Amino acid sequence: QVQLVESGGGLVQAGGSLRLSCAASGRTFSSYAMGWFRQAPGKEREFVATINWSGGSTYYADSVKGRFTISRDNAKNTVYLQMSSLKPEDTAVYYCATSRTIFRTTARAYEYDYWGQGTQVTVSS
Repeated sequence: QVQLVESGGGLVQAGGSLRLSCAASGRTFSSYAMGWFRQAPGKEREFVATINWSGGSTYYADSVKGRFTISRDNAKNTVYLQMSSLKPEDTAVYYCATSRTIFRTTARAYEYDYWGQGTQVTVSS
């Protein structure tokens, strides 16, 4: 059984930074793509960032490009999302996800098979 556990969320002022972590267990973590998504109250879930199996390729939503950085440590079975210059509109529950079959970057939620429980990020103005 694959488990993804996010941590690192919290309350931060606009302009601040947070680093989210997602620890994976239950399968070969290093072989597959990982992604971060978010969902704000009353809105649909949206793509944030993705990283390929090796960490050599990343892709970001336009709304976070230049402010967020996704990375992974395959030895620790962990993916990170470093968030800087945070804005109130970044407030959401952030979810990490992994695929059973996809090793490249992908922004398509339907290509992810396993999801974490989410961690709340709140940015105050």
